[in-house]
Amino acid sequence: MAGSAPVCVDEYQKAPLVLDAIKTELNRSSAPGRFLLAGSTRHDALPTAAQSLTGRLNRITIYPLTQGEIEGQDIRLIEGLFSDPAATVPGLSSTTSRDEYIDRMVRGGFPMALARTSAHARNRWFDDYVRLTLERDARELSNIRRTAVLPQLLGRLAGQTGQVLNITRAASEIGMDKTTADNYTRLLEAVFLLQRLPAWHTTLTSRTAASPKLHMMDSGVAARLMRLTPEKLTRRDPTSLTEFGHLLETFVVGEIQRQASWLDGIAGVGHWRTRDGDEVDLVVERDDGAIIAFEVKAGSRIPGGDFQPMRKLRDAVGGLPRVQLTRRVSGFRRPCGPRLLSQTRSG
Repeated sequence: MAGSAPVCVDEYQKAPLVLDAIKTELNRSSAPGRFLLAGSTRHDALPTAAQSLTGRLNRITIYPLTQGEIEGQDIRLIEGLFSDPAATVPGLSSTTSRDEYIDRMVRGGFPMALARTSAHARNRWFDDYVRLTLERDARELSNIRRTAVLPQLLGRLAGQTGQVLNITRAASEIGMDKTTADNYTRLLEAVFLLQRLPAWHTTLTSRTAASPKLHMMDSGVAARLMRLTPEKLTRRDPTSLTEFGHLLETFVVGEIQRQASWLDGIAGVGHWRTRDGDEVDLVVERDDGAIIAFEVKAGSRIPGGDFQPMRKLRDAVGGLPRVQLTRRVSGFRRPCGPRLLSQTRSG
């Protein structure tokens, strides 16, 4: 492991024994920043024998690009809402059209996909990316007995993006038992194709539900797996409108989550849902207990009743100052949906 710091090792999960060599070097000198390890699978999904750097490793998830990064703009929505929501809210007006949101959702945030000059070329990239991830990364991590059903399971789960995860339903649709489907779902998480958004503060009230929501890691991959083209998403039939709403939520959650990942002092992100049907799509909590809550709506108008779940969340956490955002928000100037509702509280 000779070389000037930092020594960079790409795809280290293919030879996890390299971690033993790094550990030996760190036993000689534990100065931070000596090694940079990059891989396409989660470190905690590697075999137990590879877990040799406990206490010496800082893990960072590298997400697809945000819309601000794509456009070369410095977007700090989360910081602004936490530090000064009254000053941040007035600046969130937008003239971004529905068609522009659709184009941005289906192209996603992977740099190599964005470099493709046509939708057909981008779709071929998405197909190759998913196929190679399943054939290479997923199978290297686990001894998969039913390799043919893994793409089928991924397709069914992609259809649940932006919704409460229902592994039992996905398993039954492809003739798989729930235990195997759950294990395979965790494998798909380990290779960064999808993620579970946990329930936030499941003990906040006795009526709070604990089930996670599912989101594909990239809205472009989700759209491709669901065969959602811009032409289909612009239709106004009930099915297309529903699919548009779910994909938009995944797009927005991804944008906000990526911004939260840049910041220190973030305790966690999740969704809030009660057994009575009240739901808030995303809650970002800071270490000091301050929270920001987001609700994603695809319509151009927001009825007053759509604010009710956020009011209930505010009341549940105990008399928070009421700050609401109901302006249109640009998909590339601000990482949100066409309209965003938020409430914040200070610690």
